[in-house]
Parts: sequence; structure tokens; C-alpha cells
Amino acid sequence: MKIQQFLQFLTQQLTHWRRQYKGLRRKGKLMRSPKSKSHRRELLKTILKNVILFLSKTNNKSVDAARRKHRQKQETALKSKAKSVKTKSSIYTVGLNWVHEQRFLVILAIAIVSLTGVIGHKLYNQTQLQVGNPAPQTIKAPYTASIEDQKKTEAERKAVSKSSLQMLMVDVRMNQQINENLQQLLDDGYEIRTIAGSFPFFDPVVLSISTQRYLRSCPNSEWQALLVAVENSKNQQKKGTGRTASRSSSIAAPNQERQPLTIPKSDSQNPEKTEPVDFSQNTDFTQAVAELESYRVTTSEKNLSLLIAQISQARQRYTQATAKLLKLEIVTPEVVYEESLLLDLSDVEWEKTQMGIHQSAKRILTQGIPQGLPKNILEDAVSLQLQTSVPESAETLAKKLLLAALKPNLQEDEEQTRQNAQKAAAGVPPVMVKIRHGEVIVKKGEQITAWNFEVLEHYHLVRREVIWRELVKLAGVIAIAISIFVWVERHIHYQLRQRDRLLVLLLTLSVPGVITIGLPYTTWSALSLLLGSFYGPTLGLTVVGLLLPILGISLDISKAALLAGVGGGILGSYIAQRLRSREELALLGVAIALTQGGIYLVVKILIGQAFGSTWYIVLREAGLFALSGLGWSIVALGLSPYLEKVFDLVTPIRLAELANPNRPLLKRLATETPGTFQHTLFVATLAEAAAKELGCNVELVRAGTLYHDIGKMHDPLGFIENQMGGPNKHDTEIKDPWKSVEIIKKHVTEGLVMARKHLLPTAIQAFIPEHQGTMLIAYFHHQAQQMAQEDPSLIVDDADFRYDGPIPQSRETGIVMLADSCEAALRSLQASAKSVGEKRSLKDVSTEQALAMLNNILRAKWQDNQLVDSGLKREEMSQIAQIFVDVWQQFHHKRIAYPKLKASGAVRNS
Repeated sequence: MKIQQFLQFLTQQLTHWRRQYKGLRRKGKLMRSPKSKSHRRELLKTILKNVILFLSKTNNKSVDAARRKHRQKQETALKSKAKSVKTKSSIYTVGLNWVHEQRFLVILAIAIVSLTGVIGHKLYNQTQLQVGNPAPQTIKAPYTASIEDQKKTEAERKAVSKSSLQMLMVDVRMNQQINENLQQLLDDGYEIRTIAGSFPFFDPVVLSISTQRYLRSCPNSEWQALLVAVENSKNQQKKGTGRTASRSSSIAAPNQERQPLTIPKSDSQNPEKTEPVDFSQNTDFTQAVAELESYRVTTSEKNLSLLIAQISQARQRYTQATAKLLKLEIVTPEVVYEESLLLDLSDVEWEKTQMGIHQSAKRILTQGIPQGLPKNILEDAVSLQLQTSVPESAETLAKKLLLAALKPNLQEDEEQTRQNAQKAAAGVPPVMVKIRHGEVIVKKGEQITAWNFEVLEHYHLVRREVIWRELVKLAGVIAIAISIFVWVERHIHYQLRQRDRLLVLLLTLSVPGVITIGLPYTTWSALSLLLGSFYGPTLGLTVVGLLLPILGISLDISKAALLAGVGGGILGSYIAQRLRSREELALLGVAIALTQGGIYLVVKILIGQAFGSTWYIVLREAGLFALSGLGWSIVALGLSPYLEKVFDLVTPIRLAELANPNRPLLKRLATETPGTFQHTLFVATLAEAAAKELGCNVELVRAGTLYHDIGKMHDPLGFIENQMGGPNKHDTEIKDPWKSVEIIKKHVTEGLVMARKHLLPTAIQAFIPEHQGTMLIAYFHHQAQQMAQEDPSLIVDDADFRYDGPIPQSRETGIVMLADSCEAALRSLQASAKSVGEKRSLKDVSTEQALAMLNNILRAKWQDNQLVDSGLKREEMSQIAQIFVDVWQQFHHKRIAYPKLKASGAVRNS
């Protein structure tokens, strides 16, 4: 037994040593050299050590027998525990594995259940007993309880709300209008007083204010009599002093009769008959004569004549002012100004009156004038304000001005009134009705009233149930809709991942979810923008088109609102993927908003609801639909970058951002590996042209090609394009094709590490390994074969010289593989053409030669089974080769051969 164990152990050790020996021979460490003897000695020492170790273990075996038995018992107990744990964990593992394998069916089930649950939320909380239906049996109260009569409670609260105090607020616009009207009235008064001239027009010490007021406004007959009286007084004074009477003064009329205090008056019945009028009883008249005579005594006749001329001028202006005032009264229906009130005020009193009117108006408007205020109350308030603000003589005028300008300036404060009404209603206690045990709630066959339903609801006797039949019907409709979506997905050859299907489900649920919570402004715009930009117009339009009939049948939603949302959704789904910037998507959001608002308005007009008294409500709703479309579009734009990261999506906008040469990874590639960067740009140009012709995703090809060789930054000089004509380290330093191959293959693994570190999308990462597939690294494979021919002990395994793969899994990565292979060939073809000399140019390298070479390369890739999973067809290979040649010719087009200048001519021209 011991010998058998020893032989088995020795066999294992020999197998291990043989593997080590082959590895050392392959690496060239066991070739004939002075060092080979030392390696053999080490090998023999290792064998002896292992033999001694085995023998020592067998000798000590009996000593450890007891210990092993004890350990076996412990291990048995641990194994029994571990077995139970393993059994449980294996169940979970099997379950998780099954879910992972059948994840499509799992997501399908989740989609049907979630959509049915959200859209049919009303179907699983229905009651058998409904208001208005006859009771199936007599139902009695199972126990005594006090139940709120919601109808009576609501009625009392409404009554309290209506009777609550109405809150008012000052209308600023009305205040402005009142102040403008008041200022206009004061401007009219100022204009009339300007025409009348300043008042008093003479020194009040000589002529009192009352006398000046009388002289300016008295009738012409009294004015003539006053002049006669002054003249007679003058004549009498001259006779009394013994002087000779002189010629009548120029003040009196030449043919006027000289009678003191009397003037002739014509009779209406007998015009020829006149009789004198006596003004001696007129106090204003006598006072004016006395003051004028007193002025004549204290001054000269000349000054009196000047005064009388000034009075005549004031009278003329007063007459013009009264005429203007009369015209104003004709134009204005309400008489505000009277000449006795306006023109009799002095200039100082008028200024104080204006100021007082403004102050009083301000105070009254601040306090507020409510609608329906009785006129007498407003008049009393105005009088009270004017008592201390204007002169007493101007109170009547100021009162008329204010009453003419003031209007109600208080309007209802709807928000504050509503809050007060709510507080008042909240203070009303609920109306409770006591229902005793055994009391009949509703008799059999009687119609169930709202109160009966409340009582039944309180006792949980309404018999709520789930309407399974309707739910199953809805689930069937949703399953058909999902089947149509899956058929469209496969028909357009757009393979969605399970995470993509989950995202489509979440976005789809947002529309009925928002409707379910009672908001009519749904997420159509966000749904269409995201689905259209992520998955293209076909899938976006499919989701929108399938939601339209389901929501229209299942949910209580306005048809105008539904059509408006669908219209915006169609527009967003159709255009979103064509846009290449966030700014364009923002403008699309505006277009969706206008579309939603416009469709809502048009539908309301067609059904006749946009006319009559509700037109402003329709316009408001149309505006709200437009704003909701814009708002949800903004939400979609904000969520888009996060959804792209979480669900690993690539949109045209994100691909354009990744293809920006200012990205950190691309800047490093251009700086650290300039040759690789130039190679990348040319490969991208070739691949883009082919992708465009074959109808592939050009943006994805562009971005993926730019990142396909980023792994070369781990060792730039290990690749010939970065050596810039310097020595090749594989020939000068390494000299081992196995090591060189490891360096070359490492640019794939390192590239994946860099891509994951910089969070590049999976679709971009796929280009890094798939552009090489499992191709053979022919150069170093040939070197290894040559070394094996020289040294038969070396074994060349083709697997060591192939990339690890995988082979291209999409048309885009397949195109990049072909472009990457052909780029090197085209570059070498160009280099060989130039190396021949100036006599042979690019035109000597015919298109047929280049095309034949590329066809050979593509044929080799096809025969090597590198493209079997890419989706590319065999007949497309020749088309791709032709595209590559066309692009290559555009890059290396003919140039004009400039004539050579002689040296002497060049010197002279310089």
C-alpha cells in the first residue's frame, strides 16, 4: 500500500517537473550552455527532497492516526452542517440561475402585471353595492355606532363658508385711475384760474379781498354806476373847496347823466321810458366806492386812473374765465366747478386746497372704498377729511372734486377669503347620527341612497371585490400589445437587452401612473424624447401607438387631452434620434409643447367647447398642456445622462460627446501614442464610409474606432507605428516571439481596463477585443515557427499566438476589424510605392492591385471564421473592399508636379 502511494506521488511530481521542463526549454533556458548543468543539479536536488519528504510522511503516519480520527469526527460534523447550508444555498442558486436564464419571460410577466395593475387600478377595489341600485337583501346594523352624515356636514360647512367674512384688498390699478382723474380735474381748474389771472390782483391793504372779488365779478351796470359815483364824488369835492368845475373826467362816459348812486334803467313794456336805479343799499357797492375814494385821497388822480384800468383788465380776464368754465360745464356731464367757488379763492388758498385734496384722497384710498358704500357715508368721510386739510372757504369745492373723482377701490381678496372660508368650515363639527344595534339600514329592494352607502361603508358591508374578469381581459389586451412590440423589435432587427426592456417598461408606466394619481398633464413628451433618442423612432412610435387605445378604453381621461399627448409623443419619437445636441432636443421640447397645446385647442374647437362663456377656460387648459409638454421635456433632458449611465445606453448625442478629441483618454492617446492616433483616425475614416454605405450606426462606428486601440498606451514602443523609424524593441531587446505576442495581446486587456476605468459604455468597450477577434498574430507566429525549425524542442502552439477574442458580434465591430486590417495593408502599399523612387508614383499602384489585395485580406478573415457572428454577409465583402479603396484614393490623390527651378534663377528671383 505504501509502495502504491509512493508511486502515485512520484508520478504526480514527474508530471509537474515535465511541464516545468517544457516551459524552460520553450523559453530557451535549457539550451546547451554553461548554465544548463546548474539547472540539472537543481532538478536532481528537488527530486531528492521530495522523495525524503514523502518517506518522512509515511513514517509519521502511525503517530498521527489518533489525531486523524479526531479530525475526521470534527470534519464529519462540519460537513453535515455545511451540507444543510449548501442545500439551502443551492436552492437559491438554482432559482437565481433559472431567473437569469428566463429573464425575458420574467420581464414579460413583470410588464403584464405592472401595466395591468396600474391601468386597471379601479378594477380591484370595486363594490357590489352601488348608490342607486336596489338592495339585494335587508341589511341591519351589526352594532351601535355614531356615523358622520357627510352630506349634512358638507352642507353646513358650505353655509358657513358662504357667510364668512369677505376679505378685501386695495386695487392698485383703480387707485391709479382715481388719482389720474383727480389730477385732471385739478388741471382744468388751474387752467381756468390761469385765464382769470392772479388773485388778489391789487394790494389788499388798499382794496380789501372782498372788494376786489366784487369789482372783478360785479355786473357791468354796477361797474358803470360805480365809475359815475366815483366821478360825482370827485366833482363834489372840488365844489366844496371853491375850485372851478372842470371838464368831465375821461373816466365817465361823455353823454352819461351825472347822478350819484343811480343809473337809468329801461322798462321792458315801454323801452323809451327809463327810471333810475339806486345802489345805495348795496353794501359791496358802497364799500368799493368808499375804498376807491379813500385811495384817491391818499394818492393822486393818476394812480386812481391806473387802478381803475387794472380793475377793468381783471374784469375782462374774469369774463374769459367764466366763458371757459361754461364750456367745460357743457362738456362735462357732472358740474364740479362754479365760478363763485373756484375763482373767488386766492392763489394761496388754491394751493392749500390742491394739497389738501391730494392728502385727503390718499388717506381715503388707503382706508379703501368698498363696493356698494352708501353715498352719504362717503360724503361724511370726505367732509371729515377736508376739515383740517383745506381752507374753510374751499371746503365745498374740494368736496365736489373728491366726490367726482373717488370710486370704489376695494376688490375681493380671493385667496384670503378662501382661507377664511376654509378656517370657518373647518371649525364646524361633523354631524353625527347614532345608529343602534339591529336598526335597519336598507330594506330589500329599496334603492340605496348616499346615506345608506355611507352607513354600509362604515360597517364594511359594501362587499368590495376584485373584478377578475375585467382584469384578465385587460391583461390579455396588454399581452397582445406587448407581443406586437416584441414583433416590431425583432422585425427591425433591433436586439434589446433585458435592461433596455426594463427601461421601456418604466417609461411606459409613467404615462398611466401620472393619470392614476389624478394629473391630466401626462408624461408623453418625456416618454417620446427618451424612447426616440435611446431606441429610435420605430420603437418610440410603437409604444405611443399601443398606449393610445389602451388608455382611451381603460382610463377616465379627456379625449382632447389624450390626443394632445399622443400628438406630442409622435413628434418627439419621430425626430428625437435625428438630433445631435442637447440644444436641438431643447428646441424639440418647445415644438412638442406647441403641438400639445395646439392639438388640444383644435379638438376643443371641433367639438364646439371653445365657444361661449367657457372659451377662456379652454385657452387656459391649452396653455397648461403646452407648459406641461415643455416641463416634461425638461425633465427628460435632465434624466437622459443619468439613464444613459445606469442602463448603459449610447445615443447619438452621447456618441458625439465621446468622439470629441478633447476627451481625456483621446488626448492621452494623441500625446503618448501619436502613431497609433494617426492609425486610428484613418481606420475611423475607412470604417465610417463603409458603415454609411451598409446602413450601420455611423456614430457608434466613429466613437468605437477612436477607442479601439487605447490599450497600446501601456507600451507605446511595443508597436511599430509609434517607433518613428527607431529600432524595433522586439528585434533588439526582446528577441522572443512569445514575449512579444504577450505585449501585443496585452493592448486588448489593458484597453478594457482603461475603458472600464473611464466608464465607457459597453457598446464602445466591445470594439476593443472584437476588432481583433481571435486572429493569428502572423508575424511573431512565423518567427516562432522559424525558431522551432532550428530547435525541434520548441513547440509552437497556435493558440498562444491568437487573440483571446471574442470575434465581432455586430456589423459595426466587424467593419472596424476589416478596416483595421486593411489600413495597414494600404499604408504598406503606399510606402512600397514611394520606396521605388520618384519615377514610380501612386498612379503606378493601380486600383485593381489595391482592390485585389484588400479582397484577399477580407477573404482570409471570412475563411478564418472571424465574421460568422457579426451579421455581415459574404457578398458585402467586395463592396467593403471597394469602399476602402475609394477612401484610400481620396486620401492619396494625385498632386501637380511643380517644375524644377534652376539654382541661378532661384537666386535671382529671391
